[in-house]
Amino acid sequence: MKITLLVIGKTDAAYLRDGMNEYLKRLKHYISFDVEVIPDIKKGKNTNPEMQKNKEGEIILSKLAPGKELHLFDEKGKMFSSVEFSRFLEKKMISGPKELVFVVGGPYGFSDEVYKRASSKISLSRLTFSHQMVRLLCVEQVYRAMTILKGEPYHHE
Repeated sequence: MKITLLVIGKTDAAYLRDGMNEYLKRLKHYISFDVEVIPDIKKGKNTNPEMQKNKEGEIILSKLAPGKELHLFDEKGKMFSSVEFSRFLEKKMISGPKELVFVVGGPYGFSDEVYKRASSKISLSRLTFSHQMVRLLCVEQVYRAMTILKGEPYHHE
């Protein structure tokens, strides 16, 4: 199985890019994992949040070929412990989708069409994080899940 993290816009902060690169390097030993950047939608005078969500949504949905299962990182999603998230990933690896696509949306969230297509919504916390910081948290949590599944000492309980 492969995992792709789709994000809107590039990661500006070097310390976040460095952190992501560290975990991406570590993840290579466990699973195929890619980060794909969808370019920011340029806001014009007549662009409102709904229009921006819809444009981003069209691009997100265009990335979903058959065999790809969509999961959204969303503040209203289900919260997991790290162990529960590792079990979630394990079940997905066993049940056979070819690829899991996790998405960190833009500043206004997701379009209705993206919500309809998603298999689940996952919340990282009740706290609010910047969209760029969420990227690092997502990659780290997938890495943590892989080490939990392998019984390695990265995660302490």
